[in-house]
Amino acid sequence: MQWIYLALAVAGAIFPWLANAEFIREYGQTFDLSQFIELANANPAARSLSRDLLIGATAVTIWIITEARRLKMRGLWIVLLGSVTIAFAFAAPFFLFLRERRLLEISRQAIGKPLFADHVSRD
Repeated sequence: MQWIYLALAVAGAIFPWLANAEFIREYGQTFDLSQFIELANANPAARSLSRDLLIGATAVTIWIITEARRLKMRGLWIVLLGSVTIAFAFAAPFFLFLRERRLLEISRQAIGKPLFADHVSRD
């Protein structure tokens, strides 16, 4: 699964930025955030997608932070920074990629430990 998530992260970085480049070409030489937000809310379909992404991304970002702390994951800063500088479509699958790698690391560490290792008597 980790490689599927990584492929989705790459696609999630490329495709939104292709659209961003098109936006820049059509609407000016820079990325005008206020105009971008205005266009993202220009009609009911755009408003639906914008609100859907905002609410969904907020919920998933809260889970990402909580899960990363629970699993003591490295690289959370890349996910959070990537979410605002690249795209949430990159950040979410990239987090899942990192999470799969961490879960694999945890399971490999557990293999070397006996069951109930914390409860073994030290006589």
